[in-house]
Amino acid sequence: MTTNSAPIRWGILGTGRIAHSLATDLMLVPDGQLVAVGSRSKESAETFAKVYDAHGPVRAHGSYEELAADEDVDVVYVASPHSHHLEHASLVLEAGKHVLCEKALTLNSADSQTMVDLAASKKLFLMEAMWMATNPIVRRLVADVRSGRFGVPRHVHAELGFVADPDKHQRLLDPALGASALLDMGIYPLTFAHLLFGEARALTAQANIGTGPDSAAGGTFDLDLVMTGKYAGNELSTMVASVTSYSSRSAAIATDQGRIELTDFHHPSSAVFKPANGDEPVEIVGDEPVIGAAYGNEIVEVQRCLREGLLESPLVPHSQTLSLMRQMDMIRESVGAKYASE
Repeated sequence: MTTNSAPIRWGILGTGRIAHSLATDLMLVPDGQLVAVGSRSKESAETFAKVYDAHGPVRAHGSYEELAADEDVDVVYVASPHSHHLEHASLVLEAGKHVLCEKALTLNSADSQTMVDLAASKKLFLMEAMWMATNPIVRRLVADVRSGRFGVPRHVHAELGFVADPDKHQRLLDPALGASALLDMGIYPLTFAHLLFGEARALTAQANIGTGPDSAAGGTFDLDLVMTGKYAGNELSTMVASVTSYSSRSAAIATDQGRIELTDFHHPSSAVFKPANGDEPVEIVGDEPVIGAAYGNEIVEVQRCLREGLLESPLVPHSQTLSLMRQMDMIRESVGAKYASE
């Protein structure tokens, strides 16, 4: 348990776009400090470190092993591709450090269970980086919907997609790296519905399947995906994910009293309930401010858990992560996608 008031010392494994996003918001969290970054190349790590060293020295490690061995790091954010999450998170956990691992946690539920079991055996904190679940607006929305504040919810629709550029987004189109509209985009609407209604009792899916740049290497993946779900209270969901087309990035919850609408539902800055009777719309406001792009709220939750000696977050519990991984396994099998790295 971290009981003193000293900053939580962070290391970041990987130097891609998502690593920069988290590092940028970490600068806004007073009791968190970026102290180290690890990459497969020293040059990449040094370039990354220089961006953030105005807030304090950031050590640049030319290998993930060096980062894991850094004695001045408390927790590591794993920002490598899905296909390498288990390997890299295991490296960090074996070195005795806590882990925040980018979503999806791994390629499949079996690997995710292995990671969860390893963290438990080491008595270390592990959390999937599902930042949406820590967003204050999403948290307030979920609480209000569950309490019945806006009526009985009957249906949720959520969609997330964009056109992946082969030059800029190679990982998203390479099955060897866990390419998948489901793992990258579909996990958000699936999680959103799960937060509102609990574990899905039934799921169905249709997909357009593609192959990677090197078809001889094997592996297929979902380019576009439409999913439907049914939940314990007979609520329904319709969910869309894509790496070939632009979606609205929005979500809506239909109740027997009106409609809740969110823009950029996976990291909303606002949400509004529109009553069907014509009354004035009701803005849904978070109990705390959104920190930066909302990665800051994820960081705050990790640090709160570490200071309280928790091994998992109640906002992103292992049971939820594993449930969603099992759902994605089932969906992937049903649409005929198989990753080359499995």
